Amino acid sequence: MVLQWQIVRFQLKETFAIAYGNYTHREALIVALEKSGSKGYGECTSIDYYHISLADFEVTLSKIRSQIESQNIIHPTDFYSFLLKLELPSFLRSALDCAYWDLFGKLEKKSFLELNNIDFNKLPDSSITISVDTVENQIKKIDKSVWTKFKVKCNYFDENDISKLLELDATIALDSNGSFTKENCLWLENNEAISKFAYLEQPMKPGLDNYKVLHADKSANWMADEDCQDSTALKDLKNHYRSINIKLVKCGGLTPAVEMIYAAKELGYKIMIGCMTESTIGISAGAALAPFCDYADLDGANLIANDIARGSEIVNGKIQLSESYGLGIKLR
Repeated sequence: MVLQWQIVRFQLKETFAIAYGNYTHREALIVALEKSGSKGYGECTSIDYYHISLADFEVTLSKIRSQIESQNIIHPTDFYSFLLKLELPSFLRSALDCAYWDLFGKLEKKSFLELNNIDFNKLPDSSITISVDTVENQIKKIDKSVWTKFKVKCNYFDENDISKLLELDATIALDSNGSFTKENCLWLENNEAISKFAYLEQPMKPGLDNYKVLHADKSANWMADEDCQDSTALKDLKNHYRSINIKLVKCGGLTPAVEMIYAAKELGYKIMIGCMTESTIGISAGAALAPFCDYADLDGANLIANDIARGSEIVNGKIQLSESYGLGIKLR
């Protein structure tokens, strides 16, 4: 097996504004695993607020290259056990895990869906992100869009803005990226009208047990993002969050994400498959888990101007899964 990688700079179609800052581009590490003429692809994005350094990842890959290349082709779950022993950051482990699933499927001539007996007849529609802006501009974007579900970003609490969003005849979710206070959250969850929002994602900054002020049985469908990095948090969050956002790079890849989904369903959570601002490589991996989920936020590739791959697509919010071998990823 041969390991290759490259760093790609993605230009965004428009400035991506969230509570953590404004972004005009993203850089991503694209990983490729090759065997017998087939290549599998994985991706992880540089995210400053997650303290991700792609340069550090390149150094790590150089150090572990021989260990990866000496591996025989084994089942992906066994390959993931090998990756765990390398003690890699979750973002890098995810890229390698996804690349291996893609390669394994191509070698076996089976799609990820076939390999995991996934029924993909029922899929949620994906939301598209509406960046931080005045609420008037956000509403204009929603009114002009052909998508049907929207994740509206905000970086502070404004009761008037929230009231205007609630008046819309559209499926709206609110994502404050941790910019709300405990007082804001108490107001929201005790306001019956807030139940109209599909979900309210990561209302307060992660850590410091901030989430303990939230109540899962009140009006707000609180959704954990940064508060829920992997399955170990699920039981502690149960009384506070009704939903969780699973991102492959957060939990470490497709293999742990599947386990996390089953664990979350056992506890009664609603589940969203989410993404970073990724190309079709990362989106194809996430989309493969959409059949398990209640919500999808897989608009990443739709936000970049220079996508480098083909695979599963999100067309006006509709998830069109590739049925090609592996994850169906091909470079353009």
